[in-house]
Amino acid sequence: MNVTTNIVFEILQNSQKKISVMQGGTRSGKTYNVLTWFIVKLLQEKGKTLTICRSSLPSIKGSVMRDFIEILSKYGLYSEEKHNKSENLYFLGGNVVEFVSTDQPQKIRGRKRNYLFINEANEVNYESWMQLALRTTEKIVIDYNPSDYYSWIYDKVVPREDADFTITTYLDNPFLEKSIVDEIERLKTADHEYWRVYGLGERAISQATIYTHWKRRRNFPDGGDVFYGLDFGFNNQTALVRVKNFDGELFVDQLIYDTKMSTALLIDRMRSLGLDRNSEIFADPAEPKTISEVNKAGFNLKSAIKDVYAGINKVKSFPLHIRSESLDLLDEIKNYKWKTDTDGNTLDEPVKFRDHLMDAMRYAIYTKYAKPKRGW
Repeated sequence: MNVTTNIVFEILQNSQKKISVMQGGTRSGKTYNVLTWFIVKLLQEKGKTLTICRSSLPSIKGSVMRDFIEILSKYGLYSEEKHNKSENLYFLGGNVVEFVSTDQPQKIRGRKRNYLFINEANEVNYESWMQLALRTTEKIVIDYNPSDYYSWIYDKVVPREDADFTITTYLDNPFLEKSIVDEIERLKTADHEYWRVYGLGERAISQATIYTHWKRRRNFPDGGDVFYGLDFGFNNQTALVRVKNFDGELFVDQLIYDTKMSTALLIDRMRSLGLDRNSEIFADPAEPKTISEVNKAGFNLKSAIKDVYAGINKVKSFPLHIRSESLDLLDEIKNYKWKTDTDGNTLDEPVKFRDHLMDAMRYAIYTKYAKPKRGW
C-alpha cells in the first residue's frame, strides 16, 4: 500500500515506546497521519482491536471518524458492508476499529484493546485516560493542540519513560493550501500567544480565555424566543448561528460554517433551513450591500451593532449553552481569547483568528439586547 504521509507517520514507524504523544499546532496533519499509520498497521495484522476516542460522539463523527473513512476511501479500502454505523464499528482486514466517546464511562471501563488513539486528548479527563490506558495492551497514541496550560498530559504522560513526545506544526504538512498557510502566519503579528500555540505548536502560557461560563448541551428546550446572527465571508467562513432565549438563558447552535459561499448560495442555504421574512437575523454591518441583496430575496436581515468589547460583556451576562453537535462553534468558543502584549498583559481586544461564529453570536445577542442610547 503506497500512502502519502508526513513526518508523524515516520515517527510512529520508528517509535519504540508504548505511548506516543503528538502535540501540534493547527493543520500539522497529526490526526490524519496517525490514522493512516494505524490503518497500514492493521492491514498487516489479524485479530486486533483499535479503539479511537474523543470526548463526545458528535465530535467523533464530525472529525476523526470522517477522516478515517476519507482515508479508506482515498485508497479504495472503504466498504459499506464493513461499516456498522449503529455500533460505530469498522471491520478492517480481520481487525475491529471501534469509535468510543469518553462521556460514556461504562463503555470505556469494561473494554480491552490492543491499540488506542485518543484524538484531542486535552478534552478528555484524567480518569478516562487511566481507564483506557489500563486496558490497552500494545500501542497508545494521543494527539492535541496545546491550547490549555494545565493538563494531565504534561504531568502524567509526557514524563513517563515509556512515552515519546513530538511537536509538529503546519510546516510539517506539505499539502496545505497557501491561503491556509498565510492565515496561520498572520498570527505572528496578530497575537504572540496564538502564534505560540497554533503556529509553533507550543504549550499555552496565557489564561486569557474570553468565555468561560458556557456549558455543552445535547438537547435544547422547546419554545422560547429565537433569533439569528450572521457573519459574512467568502475565503473565510460564512457563519450563521441560531440563538434561543428560554427563561433568560441562551441556547446557541451553528447552522452554517462554510467558505466560498456566494450571496446566491447563502440565500439558498437559508431557505433550506426554513428561514424567511419572519426570522430576525442580525448581520455583519460591514456588508450593507449584501444585507440589502439578501433582504430582496425575502429575508429580514438587520445591521448588527459592532461594539466588540460591549458585545462580549453582553454575551457574558447570560447563562450560555452550546449544542454538542456544533463542533466548530465549540472549537471557536474554547479558543476565543483576549490579545496579550509582549509582556503577557491581557488587552481589551480579542484575537482575530477562527472567530466567525463568535462574531455571529455576538452580533445576535448584543444587538438584540443592547439598551438603546438616548438621543438628547
